[in-house]
Amino acid sequence: MERIKEIRTRVELKEHGLENVHSTDFPGTYDGYDDSWNQEKFEKNFRVEIKRLTNDELEFDMIGIDAAIANAFRRILLSEVPTMAIEKVHIYNNTSIIQDEVLAHRLGLIPIKADPRLFQYKQNTEAEPTEEDTIQFELKVKCTHNPKHSGTDPDDLYRDHKVTTKHMKWIPIGNQANIFKEGDIRPVHDGDNSILIAKLRPGQELDLKLFCVKGIGQDHAKFSPVATASYRLLPEITLLKPITGQLAEKLQKCFAPGVIEIDNIDGEKKARVANPRKDTCSREVLRHDDLKDLVKLTRVRDHFIFTVESTGILPPEVLVSQAIQILMTKCREITRELDETE
Repeated sequence: MERIKEIRTRVELKEHGLENVHSTDFPGTYDGYDDSWNQEKFEKNFRVEIKRLTNDELEFDMIGIDAAIANAFRRILLSEVPTMAIEKVHIYNNTSIIQDEVLAHRLGLIPIKADPRLFQYKQNTEAEPTEEDTIQFELKVKCTHNPKHSGTDPDDLYRDHKVTTKHMKWIPIGNQANIFKEGDIRPVHDGDNSILIAKLRPGQELDLKLFCVKGIGQDHAKFSPVATASYRLLPEITLLKPITGQLAEKLQKCFAPGVIEIDNIDGEKKARVANPRKDTCSREVLRHDDLKDLVKLTRVRDHFIFTVESTGILPPEVLVSQAIQILMTKCREITRELDETE
């Protein structure tokens, strides 16, 4: 019975493969276990623990769910949380060496700092832009000589020879100037970390108008609000026997720094598992004949470590909240359709 419980809750890492990778979150898989859906049991076991939060990154644990739900949540973050991105580029003048099509593509991938929840989807792509569905920028730059400097460094020789996102100027449409204050709408990177768009030489210039609309990553990757959204199962490392002396030092080198620590007990070195969360799943320890039978590597099947890195458009905690709302809406729609078919 204990072995069956382990198969149901752990994925085991072997030297040349994995065991217990199939899903068991449905009734009838194992005799003596009631795996039928129980909302009270789910609410008791499910929890979310935030481990790290910065301006652009969020790491949290989602515990007590099946892999299908975790993956649905990840896919929603990638492709269904809306953002604002440049959709159309009106090119009045482009004498740079970058072709119009390449330039428009580069502009489309620039993250725009604007809350998409304050805008509507543009229903008709050919309709005139309005304050409710469009953001407009102007990019007008001309490179000239700098008569006060000489030498070979382009930064001294030329003015405005590097066109970056800090040159993008927001042009309010309709009543937007009264709705949004200075800095509410801008490229995410518009300061010292501005994104390079093109390089010019004297006589070359860009004269563009950029139109941003609301969209989702399912339509185009430029609308995806995250740079990365991934998860992994919580590592679990079990020492089957005490490992001491030089063997303990050898074991420590098989894992990432911080996973295995060595304690000095009565003058003897003894290995212990300090932080299995830092394990990179290399399985290096299983290559050594003197160690592979002393260590057991597993992953907790229902414990997911999520990492979400925002592109800077919205804080990562807001993106996670939005993804949860979208998943809940999908569930309600499915429930409603099932009720209507009865």
